[in-house]
Amino acid sequence: MPIELQLALKARQLGKLSNPVARLYRSVAKEIPRVLTIYDIDMPELEARKAVRAHFATNAHIKDDRVLDMLIEKGYMDLEETLLQHKQRSHLLRTLDGYVDQSGAGRKVLGKDATFDEVFDRV
Repeated sequence: MPIELQLALKARQLGKLSNPVARLYRSVAKEIPRVLTIYDIDMPELEARKAVRAHFATNAHIKDDRVLDMLIEKGYMDLEETLLQHKQRSHLLRTLDGYVDQSGAGRKVLGKDATFDEVFDRV
């Protein structure tokens, strides 16, 4: 059998047994020390837990069962890909630190009253 994402399969098979979001959160929280060691990230474990909690809080308002199931499965897939080292260190740092560089996409946005020179400089 080819290599598959076993955690995501397990999440799909568990179905609606108990609170699947709490189960995913516990799985991720349990693996934080190992992930910080594997990727050699110099961040306190408490700060990493806060970042994970913040990611869960951004989706706390979602009530649709189909969307929740998709997010839970995606969470297990992300966890397994991280543990199998399919991510690079910078990807994980961006996830944990919340670093988003807006200068790349934001620099090309022009207002409706842009002059010809601004349009020319943008390209």
